[in-house]
Amino acid sequence: MPDLVPLRRALLSVSDKSGIVELGQALAARGVELVSTGGTAKSLREAGLEVKDVSDLTAFPEMMDGRVKTLHPVVHGGLLSVRDKPDHAAAMEEHGIGGIDLVVVNLYPFEATVAKGAGYDEVIENIDIGGPAMLRSAAKNHAFVCVVTDVADYEGLLAQLEENDGGTTYAFRQELSLNAYARTAAYDAAVSGWMAGALGKRARRFAVAGELNQEMRYGENPHQNAAFYVMGSGSTGVATAVQHQGKALSYNNINDTDAAFELVSEYDPAAGPACAIIKHANPCGVARGATLKEAYSRAFQCDQTSAFGGIIALNQPLDGATAMEITKIFTEVVIAPGADDEARAFFANKKNLRLLTTDGLADTRTASAYIKQVAGGFLLQDKDVGHVAEGDLKVVTKRAPTEDEMRDLMFAWTVAKHVKSNAIVYANNHATVGVGAGQMSRVDSTRIAARKAEDMAEELGLSAPLTRNSVAASDAFFPFADGLLTVAEAGATAVIQPGGSMRDADVIAAADEAGLAMVFTGQRHFRH
Repeated sequence: MPDLVPLRRALLSVSDKSGIVELGQALAARGVELVSTGGTAKSLREAGLEVKDVSDLTAFPEMMDGRVKTLHPVVHGGLLSVRDKPDHAAAMEEHGIGGIDLVVVNLYPFEATVAKGAGYDEVIENIDIGGPAMLRSAAKNHAFVCVVTDVADYEGLLAQLEENDGGTTYAFRQELSLNAYARTAAYDAAVSGWMAGALGKRARRFAVAGELNQEMRYGENPHQNAAFYVMGSGSTGVATAVQHQGKALSYNNINDTDAAFELVSEYDPAAGPACAIIKHANPCGVARGATLKEAYSRAFQCDQTSAFGGIIALNQPLDGATAMEITKIFTEVVIAPGADDEARAFFANKKNLRLLTTDGLADTRTASAYIKQVAGGFLLQDKDVGHVAEGDLKVVTKRAPTEDEMRDLMFAWTVAKHVKSNAIVYANNHATVGVGAGQMSRVDSTRIAARKAEDMAEELGLSAPLTRNSVAASDAFFPFADGLLTVAEAGATAVIQPGGSMRDADVIAAADEAGLAMVFTGQRHFRH
């Protein structure tokens, strides 16, 4: 098996024609024979290049609306023949099959067709058949054939030809073969995933694929390798955000930024500014305000210690006044649906702060797949898009919440959805004032959240913690009355929780005795 293989004939057939003319010109200048199909051939000819149609090789015209053009032994024989095997060479000679040394194919835009909301029949027509077949044939025979699936690889290919006197190395062909199989796998994953959704069925096998966006220095810890892949759905979020400054995002930065942006996206910007501050994927402060600056300041006052080195997400474009306030402490990342020139100017002096902007907020109501790997397999579930309206709540105590309490209960419930279980959130006047997250005991979460409020009251010089006259949200039911009584001791006057415990009656009785108002949602928000 040779290392260097000269490039004499290339087959070019692309949907994305970016750079294809320039590539064709560079290949032709090296004496490479160009074979092509349809629109690609037309583009090359219009640039003055000599091109042979695939139909000239196969002696068959393109037919059936282009569905059948490259599925032919002359094409696949030219790709799959092992050039140094005598019987393969004899078969090529007997049947007039010429070798194809390079395949450049990018596939029908299936993912883009789905993303634009096309109908079933149009999506079906954008499932490529001949392209993946050629890629797989060429990739299998990478000992002799070079396969290119991405415009980004054109430059590397031409550099190879320059360095190796018109040939490619085995190592280079191996790498491109890997990329080709990854591309066809991702393509098939996209097709099967779309079809499962269109039919409302669970496929027997589940495939997921993404495109490498960033190789990272390490993962959660320095001894773990990591990379960031994007799935190409176009969903607004950290994967589609534009980074304006600062060093590359780390694994933890991306994870926390996603958590922050998903949370703040729960709050409609038309209803007013909102801010979420996240640390280790948990909210350490969330608030609404009359301005973004006020929303940030109120969120920051929930837990100033944890906010240091945190992630800040805003539901409206960042302005200069808010940016100036944020720069008073060290922050890792700020993400918002836009930022004005004044805000960018303030941040420009903070080289370690990353500013990300998006075209809008995340879609918090549309279900998507959530995958968690376990030993020997993975768990698959829908993303938690559960939502309750005020009219869905059931008042279970003698006293019903006041209007102000109800507004805060709804606010706290939304935050609790984004806090690791067991989750307890105290809120007062549309701002969190204490958050307890990730504890094995729900009572511990209530106490931690209350203690944080006490610490902040001391730091802010308040006469009493802001949990006094607050409300509390619990992501799951109180299994016993002790957790509820701890909430009451912290000063909460109303509680929102799913209900559903065998001891609901005892918990309700304890709430009545403490003078609390309590509502059940009938829906829980475990988050592990």
